[in-house]
Amino acid sequence: MKLTDNVLRSFRVAKVFRENSDKINCFDFSPNGETVISSSDDDSIVLYDCQEGKPKRTLYSKKYGVDLIRYTHAANTVVYSSNKIDDTIRYLSLHDNKYIRYFPGHTKRVVALSMSPVDDTFISGSLDKTIRLWDLRSPNCQGLMHLQGKPVCSFDPEGLIFAAGVNSEMVKLYDLRSFDKGPFATFKMQYDRTCEWTGLKFSNDGKLILISTNGGFIRLIDAFKGAVLHTFGGYNNSKAVTLEASFTPDSQFIMIGSEDGKIHVWNGESGMKVAVLDGKHTGPITCLQFNPKFMTFASACSNMVRNWGVSFSE
Repeated sequence: MKLTDNVLRSFRVAKVFRENSDKINCFDFSPNGETVISSSDDDSIVLYDCQEGKPKRTLYSKKYGVDLIRYTHAANTVVYSSNKIDDTIRYLSLHDNKYIRYFPGHTKRVVALSMSPVDDTFISGSLDKTIRLWDLRSPNCQGLMHLQGKPVCSFDPEGLIFAAGVNSEMVKLYDLRSFDKGPFATFKMQYDRTCEWTGLKFSNDGKLILISTNGGFIRLIDAFKGAVLHTFGGYNNSKAVTLEASFTPDSQFIMIGSEDGKIHVWNGESGMKVAVLDGKHTGPITCLQFNPKFMTFASACSNMVRNWGVSFSE
């Protein structure tokens, strides 16, 4: 089934999960779309079965806290950052709830974590103004970049380059094989002192980059030229909350939640808003992602909500 404006407008809440007592700070779909895993400020990690639509397991990271959880390529393993005690990244086996490896090095909170789509490499960005490159098989940092400000970072869909957003005003593109030579492209954006960048994502076709902010707008830029294609606004974010924006898997639509529990959807080509959906959330929608394989997406405040599309012919 193809995603269209009408199909997106037809999405309805299918299920609400109330497993958490505090804000869900991150979630991630498995590459096959069959499970989704969440991390929360209540120190819990909850694994959900997307096909049966129910929680499967809950694990806890009470000592270190848990944030920015990401699936690796091996089934049943995740990496996540800590939000208590230290700033070490942890590699966890969900199967037996045991740590496989620790990745120490950052000296301040990790604010960005991106797994390579093709291998065991991942990158992390921290408030210590560095981006570190890691390999799951080694606890030692494989590469270190010092930046001028707070970074956000992400791999492209081929895993060949990564983008770093620095100081909320420029995007730098690095070739993974020669990143120590510096960026091969730098795009300078208009600086907006009312907000800062909170996330950066490539579209699945690799042609677009989506920049999230803690203000009332998000930006869509051309991944090759750096030109701003659209600025999307008109959603509520008065308290400077970090709201996750996402592409649909076909790279055609952009979605973000808002502090009033609504989900806003735009057409990436025309820049027009095509839907405002009621997410049935009690608080700001801090996390929002589309399932990579199935016609559902998930959104989260302290509750996790599964939304699904109703199919009909136009």
